[in-house]
Amino acid sequence: MATPHRDGEHRRTFPAFAPRGERAEDGTFAGTWWGNAWVQALERGALDAKRVARGRGYADQGHVDAITVTPGSVLAYVRGSRPRPYRVQVRVRPLADAEWERFLDTAVDRPGHIAALLDKELPHSLADCGVPLLPGPGDLAPRCSCPDSGHPCKHAAALCYQTARLLDADPFVLLLLRGRGERELLDALSRRSAARAARDGRDREPSSLPGIRATEALAPRTRPPLPPPAPAPAHPEQPPAYPAAPGGPDPFALDQLATDAAARAHVLLGTGRDPVGELSLWQDAVRLAAARPGSGLTVTTRALYATLAEATDRTPGDLARAVAAWRQGGVEGLAVLEEPWDPPAGRFDRARPLLLAADLPAFRPWRNRLTHPLGQVQLRLGRDGLWYVYESEPGEEDWWPRGTPDLDPVGALTGLGAPDGT
Repeated sequence: MATPHRDGEHRRTFPAFAPRGERAEDGTFAGTWWGNAWVQALERGALDAKRVARGRGYADQGHVDAITVTPGSVLAYVRGSRPRPYRVQVRVRPLADAEWERFLDTAVDRPGHIAALLDKELPHSLADCGVPLLPGPGDLAPRCSCPDSGHPCKHAAALCYQTARLLDADPFVLLLLRGRGERELLDALSRRSAARAARDGRDREPSSLPGIRATEALAPRTRPPLPPPAPAPAHPEQPPAYPAAPGGPDPFALDQLATDAAARAHVLLGTGRDPVGELSLWQDAVRLAAARPGSGLTVTTRALYATLAEATDRTPGDLARAVAAWRQGGVEGLAVLEEPWDPPAGRFDRARPLLLAADLPAFRPWRNRLTHPLGQVQLRLGRDGLWYVYESEPGEEDWWPRGTPDLDPVGALTGLGAPDGT
């Protein structure tokens, strides 16, 4: 039966598949959506799920020999429990001429359809054109020389599973099963595309191109000044709603990026300056996270924090702390969090007497930081001259930004409930 030398436009013979290794984690057999649609037609039309499961095992073990595909038929020998293999055939209905016409019309409607077929892909829009390319439950008609009267028997089920692997590799196998060979289809699509292009060309009236003398076109002239630019809108517009799609981008992240891009464009249009053009990748990630309302890692912001942290090689906890610093003081607040520095004499030296005068204990100095002796509160002087307050649990070095920066160190501590010196 397997005679590759007899193959032609309407007959293709494929060598036997090797035994499969581990199964896919999601339980699917085929690797493409159309291959799995073929498997679903088998499994949903079967009268005995146990026979189908044994057939899948036969396919996994490589019991199906070479497969011959012709219009309306898949044929192979399948090795079972007896020494002599069984002759198995699975039939499907070839498409009628009117159905092929509808398929060809749909295929040439979009250039991407033909390109996808040449890349061995079957677009959903082409398979759903009203022509039954893929079988449904009950559309597969198996025959086997074994004595089992099941529908299907395990040998026919094994052939159907291996046929799904053929469809994975080349959707033209499916089209051959429905009655047309690959070269025949490509020639028909080429002729139809050429005819449609010629018809469209005839339908379009040639546009008249007014002429002008070269001496007139090249003569020097004074051009009028450009009109003044249109006024910038009062505020950036809201982006459209992005629907969630399986396998598509996260609509929450799209909304975040679109809203941010609109705000940046609005500032650039009004001032000619990009407010974040000189930020580093980490600073921009912190800015994006800080723009989201709320605080901490809530359910709605967890995915955003995880994505931004991974992109910057940080942890979500690092990002949450940096967001708190950004909300406290922007770029300068983030620098105060991450960059200790040695301030010159003056403001920093005057801070400790001011704190003592306010009945606060002697804070311990280190670089630009003053730490309460109990280790719960810390003041950090920024390069902008403001004092930033940080808090930590006693005995821990886990400092988090708190409150509002202030020129006065005592004023920065107001309202925080800093411990006294007793």
